[in-house]
Amino acid sequence: MPDLTLTFDNPLPESIQTGDQAWFLDIGGAGQEISLGPITSITPGPPQWTIIIDIAVGAAVPTVADFIFYVKDPIGKVGQLKGYYAEAQFRNNTTAYAELFSVGSEIFESSK
Repeated sequence: MPDLTLTFDNPLPESIQTGDQAWFLDIGGAGQEISLGPITSITPGPPQWTIIIDIAVGAAVPTVADFIFYVKDPIGKVGQLKGYYAEAQFRNNTTAYAELFSVGSEIFESSK
């Protein structure tokens, strides 16, 4: 698969990482969101910041007017608490009657 190099004059978001999926919004065309592929390399600036994307042969490529964005892998990078210990404290500082209906949590075993 060929590589596509995109160069930006402005800093990239701090949360961008290799492995994130690069997309673009086709502003000049039908306004579709089009997947480019995984980001394989990030080069920080200044003066310019670049990302290299592994794209499919014959895939659509963005123009200067298109909006570039990225999507993280929802399984491994976000969403769950990790570690061995968590503590929560709930307080009600009002004098009126109040009732806590439910408390829930989502955990992920990060290691054994």
